[in-house]
Amino acid sequence: MSDLSKMSKTVVFHEAGTPEVLKVEQVEVSYPGPQEVRIQVKSIGINRADAMYRQGMYIENPVFPAQLGYEAAGIVEAIGSDVSNLTVGDVVNVIPGFSLHNYSSYGEYIIMPAYAVHKYPANLSYDEAASLWTSYSTMYGMIVNSGKLKAGEFAVINAASSSAGLAAIQITNYVGGISIALTTSLKKKEALLKAGASHVIVTSEEDIATEVLKITNNVGAHLILDPVVGAKFSTLLSSVAENGKVFVYGVLSHEPASFPAFDVLMKTPTIRGYSAIEVLGNMDVLTEAITFIDKGVTEGKLKPIIDKVFNLDEIVASHNYLESNQQFGKIVVNI
Repeated sequence: MSDLSKMSKTVVFHEAGTPEVLKVEQVEVSYPGPQEVRIQVKSIGINRADAMYRQGMYIENPVFPAQLGYEAAGIVEAIGSDVSNLTVGDVVNVIPGFSLHNYSSYGEYIIMPAYAVHKYPANLSYDEAASLWTSYSTMYGMIVNSGKLKAGEFAVINAASSSAGLAAIQITNYVGGISIALTTSLKKKEALLKAGASHVIVTSEEDIATEVLKITNNVGAHLILDPVVGAKFSTLLSSVAENGKVFVYGVLSHEPASFPAFDVLMKTPTIRGYSAIEVLGNMDVLTEAITFIDKGVTEGKLKPIIDKVFNLDEIVASHNYLESNQQFGKIVVNI
C-alpha cells in the first residue's frame, strides 16, 4: 500500500442478488487523481437505485467485485493537484452524476470527481446532507425545470412518504403550489400532513380521481409525479387537469397498468418518463438546481426527513429495510 493510500471499510458485492450479497471488506483507497477528491465519510444516503444496481436491474450492470452508492456527506481529506474550489477540511456532500463503475459512496473513505463534491449549507447535519441531492435534484427537475408548476396549481405526488415524495411536497410548497400526497397507508396520513402536504389521499380506501377532482373543484392536477404505475395508474391519469403534465419516474408496481384513453383524448395531457440525468447530466440545469436547493435549505424550507439510521456493519439490514417499504423519509448509514 502506498503511503498516500488509505485502508477503508467498504461495501463490496461479488454477485447480484438480495441484500445479503453485500459484504463489508477492507479496501485500499488511493490518493485522489488530479481532478478528484478523497472524502472521510460520516454518513451515507441509501437510495432505491442502489438496490436496483445490487440486483443487476439498473441502467448499468455491476462489474464484479462491485461497489455502490451515490450519496454521502463528510470531510475532504485529500485533494487532487488540479482541484481549486475545495480544500482539505471542507465539509461536503456528494451530488450524483457519475458511473458506479468508477465511483461509489459506501465506505469510510471514498474517491469522488471534484465536480460531484459540494460544500453544502451549514444548517444541515451529516445525515441530512447525505440525503439531499438524489431526491431534491430529481424533484426540482420535474416540478420546477420541466413541470414549471405555478403558484396555486395542484401537484399530485404518488408514494409520498418516500424520501423523493417528501422532497416533492417541500418543493411544491416552496414554489407556492398545492400538494396532494398519495399513500396506501392510513397510518402515514397524519405524518404526511405534518410534513407539509396540503391534502392526503389514502389510495387503499379512496378513489384517486374522485378525491383529486373534489379537492381541485373539478379542475384536476396540473402536475402528477408517479414512481409506481401499476393497477391504479388509470385512475391517477383520470385526475389530471386539461393540458396537465404527468411524469413517470419509476415502476415500483409489477401489476399491469391500464390506460384511460377517453380522459387522455379529452384532456390532452403530456405523459412522459423522467430520469434524474435530465438535471444531473446538464450542467446549466444542475447549476440552477443547486442554486434553488441551497437557497431553500438555507431558508429552512427544504430539509430532508430522516427515517432510520444504521451503522456500516448493518448495511444488509439497511437494504432489507429499504425493500420493506416501511420507511417515512430517508434511510442513512453512519460511519
